[in-house]
Amino acid sequence: MTGAKMRFDGTASYVATDDLTVAVNAAVTLERPLLVKGEPGTGKTELARQVAAGLGVPMIEWNIKSTTKAQQGLYEYDAVSRLRDSQLGEARVHDVGNYIKRGKLWQAFAAKEKTVLLIDEIDKADIEFPNDLLQELDQMEFHVYETGETVRADIRPIVIITSNNEKELPDAFLRRCFFHYIQFPDIDTMRKIVEVHHAGIKETLLTTALTLFYELRDTAGLKKKPSTSEVLDWLKLLLAEDLSAEDLKRDGANALPKLHGALLKNEQDVHLFERLAFMARSQR
Repeated sequence: MTGAKMRFDGTASYVATDDLTVAVNAAVTLERPLLVKGEPGTGKTELARQVAAGLGVPMIEWNIKSTTKAQQGLYEYDAVSRLRDSQLGEARVHDVGNYIKRGKLWQAFAAKEKTVLLIDEIDKADIEFPNDLLQELDQMEFHVYETGETVRADIRPIVIITSNNEKELPDAFLRRCFFHYIQFPDIDTMRKIVEVHHAGIKETLLTTALTLFYELRDTAGLKKKPSTSEVLDWLKLLLAEDLSAEDLKRDGANALPKLHGALLKNEQDVHLFERLAFMARSQR
């Protein structure tokens, strides 16, 4: 598939809204990184996998941690191993390339076909991390000082970068990206997502469950709103337990939804609904 013909329209297992497909295709056309933000559980990481699947290209995934350094994405030079081998008289010590480990960017730049490169949760790293990758992502090349070679991408990868907004990204980095914020799905979009994962779910159960879910998400004072992945888990449990729409109905005495452990992930939110139930009972 040539770059000019590449177009992402979602996949059978991933419901992509129109504005999301526009953003992906704009980034592909501009050959700029696509920076995707949105609350956890809105499918940012899965988007990269589905773009790769939809376009029929391989994916390279670089998961960022708080300790990750930009240099690791390029390459790492193992000087300690080389020193040890030199002391042991190993022949391989004469080729410095034997001690260089290619990073994810090097792998993507060296690929012989179009590739999706996912840089996942970039905001977890040090604040300087994005700046340290500016030149490499812009020019799609970098220099290997130990060997004197320049690694250059003959075929520019499709770069998708995700962020949970844990920290602000530098303006210079943002200027080089095409930006898209994934809004939390509305109830109609959520229905389509559920149908992909739980085909044939009864309409009455789905309507009652999603109504309850969105009411829960909109509850004032909630510390962590449940995500798309969590409502899918919850529905899976409801189906496994063969619960009906009638089983899900709540009253003031029981504000917590059935199997709420799939939706509420901290004690503060559980206590919030327990207090709501207590207040409802006391007002009777």
